[in-house]
Amino acid sequence: MLEWLESPAFAQTAGGSGGPAGNPLISFLPFIFIFVIFYFLLVLPQQKKAKARKATIAALKKGDRVTTTGGMIGTVTNLSPDVVTLQIAEGVRVKVVRSYIEDLAKDDSEKTEERTK
Repeated sequence: MLEWLESPAFAQTAGGSGGPAGNPLISFLPFIFIFVIFYFLLVLPQQKKAKARKATIAALKKGDRVTTTGGMIGTVTNLSPDVVTLQIAEGVRVKVVRSYIEDLAKDDSEKTEERTK
């Protein structure tokens, strides 16, 4: 009953026709390709955005309207190396750490133009 196990077809070693023989780099090629795609689609755009944000924060000046990460919109009234003073309403000023400034705020007229397009 177990004679079929002794036949030459089942007794072959894996050296000739078992697994894929060749360059191991070929087996890593899909992983390398996926890494390159992730780099160009995810990492590179994030780096560009972070660099632009850092440049915007470094170039702040008095009178700029900014948006904070908390959603407040205010006008820069005073600058120091780490803290920005914003006027968010008439007579209301708050101090915000520079790293919490998100972006320059768009004027209301620009927003109205975007809605009409």
